[in-house]
Amino acid sequence: SVALKSEIKKLIYTHVGIWLLLLAQMCVGHLKLLPHDQVAMPYQWEYPYLLSILPSLLGLLSFPRNNISYLVLSMISTGLFSVAPLIYGAMEMFPMAQQLYRHGKAYRFIFGFSAVSVMYLVVVVAAQVHGWQLYYSKKLLDSWFTSTQEKKKK
Repeated sequence: SVALKSEIKKLIYTHVGIWLLLLAQMCVGHLKLLPHDQVAMPYQWEYPYLLSILPSLLGLLSFPRNNISYLVLSMISTGLFSVAPLIYGAMEMFPMAQQLYRHGKAYRFIFGFSAVSVMYLVVVVAAQVHGWQLYYSKKLLDSWFTSTQEKKKK
């Protein structure tokens, strides 16, 4: 249980890092702190992805007292607020990725790199982080449930 909590915390902190980078891109884009040719405006999927911080907070809240309810809510909301926007984002950006790789034309950039390439990299890393987070959370949930059942038998 302790090892699983440690792994999940590492993944949550990695997720918070990704989340902060996307938040920074949104702030820079909307507040026009840098020209749009340096930092592109965010894609539509990035806005609902901002809600992905909620499952991480629920996950962290579940640890101190091994709260099964918070962990289950964290897992469900990870699917809704983290994984679903990533799937939508991959579909939303696909036409721009096709155009970039077929014709070599990119119209949006993030510090000189095509925005669609950078954001696909973010999607791939975030999908792995959330996938592992769900996997370890399920193992932790099973562990907690088993220990709860053992306590009830005594």
